[in-house]
Amino acid sequence: MKNTNGLMAAVAGIVILVGMSSVLAQDWPQWRGPNRDDKLNGFAAPQSWPKELKQKWKVTVGVGDSSPALVGDKLYAFGRQEANEVISCIDAVSGKVLWQEIYPAQFVVTGPSSRHPGTRSSPIVVEGKLCVLGVGGILSCLDAATGKVLWRKQSAADYLDTAYQFESSMSPMVVHGMCIVYVGGKGQGSLIAFDLASGQAKWKYTGDAPAPSSPVVATIEGTRQIVTINEKEVIGVSLADQTLLWQVPFKARPVNTTTPVIDGQTVYVTGQGMGTLAIKVAKKDGKFTAEPMWTNSDTQAGSTFTTPVLRDGLLFGFAATKLNCLDAKTGRVLWADTANRGQGAAIVDAGSCLIALTVNGELSVYLPSDKQYTELAHYKVGDPEIWAHPVIAGKSIFIRDKESVTLWTIP
Repeated sequence: MKNTNGLMAAVAGIVILVGMSSVLAQDWPQWRGPNRDDKLNGFAAPQSWPKELKQKWKVTVGVGDSSPALVGDKLYAFGRQEANEVISCIDAVSGKVLWQEIYPAQFVVTGPSSRHPGTRSSPIVVEGKLCVLGVGGILSCLDAATGKVLWRKQSAADYLDTAYQFESSMSPMVVHGMCIVYVGGKGQGSLIAFDLASGQAKWKYTGDAPAPSSPVVATIEGTRQIVTINEKEVIGVSLADQTLLWQVPFKARPVNTTTPVIDGQTVYVTGQGMGTLAIKVAKKDGKFTAEPMWTNSDTQAGSTFTTPVLRDGLLFGFAATKLNCLDAKTGRVLWADTANRGQGAAIVDAGSCLIALTVNGELSVYLPSDKQYTELAHYKVGDPEIWAHPVIAGKSIFIRDKESVTLWTIP
């Protein structure tokens, strides 16, 4: 009789790998996903959503609102434990903590924001390196495999003499091998690019103070530019020479917290008290112009914390405690659901469906329709308040609450 142990072991190994690949189907390496637009590619929704999700594991990672990052089978979470900030690398399949980097936060959140004493910025993983921006302005770059600190910035001198005050909420981005952050305060701030490999400062753009908003990169009229929201405006800054290309006044109440949404030459922004604004960016005689296309200042059209998702000419967002849908060409509200969902919701475009995680700890799955809100499934996945975005890969849904990350799976 032939020895089949080796064959059986090989088959078992293949089964395990196949199982893991079905659980972890796509990287989510930074704030709002691979392209910072909350679009989940290749998600295969079940033909019939189950009555309940299955909880596989739960790991304490520290207090915070930071969304996790997922690359391969590693999940990276950021939080605060007592006086320290903690970066955790977790095996996404088993929930085992593989390594942690712990360092003094050197900052205490006071005043109205003290309800959120932990981290807010989301990690980014690029080229085997992990970058995080702490609530007190400490920017760290680590080896993603081992947790070894490669470089760290934590002083005004490190930030090229930029005086800064925090609570930092913006999530770093990496472009052309550079980690870019927006720091500052008291009316003035700087976009600064650090070489990802060495930590050397490569350039600096100085302007108004940053808002707790995260930038995106867009190519408009052939020009690569950083589009972001500061305390007073929406701006476009050239990546090539760090000049201000265009600006449009925008001041939400209390602060600008959402991320710009890009569609070709159109930029959409939203904020409480400002509704939603569509901006047309163009180039004429070698200079950029930016003009409002439409504004809908209705309370059903603007959100304090939720960045809308753009698909098929529609903006799926959240305002006045309700999920909604706007016509991206006109700004007209096409529908708003009737349920009170709290202060905010993080929305992911999963292809055949939209998935929203509310501050109330509820996960809603609904159709991307312009007619009405049609719910496919609804789950309780945590206790209020949850401000982080869900990370979805295959049949796995990672939920970050106040202190922990939980893996829920679709049976």
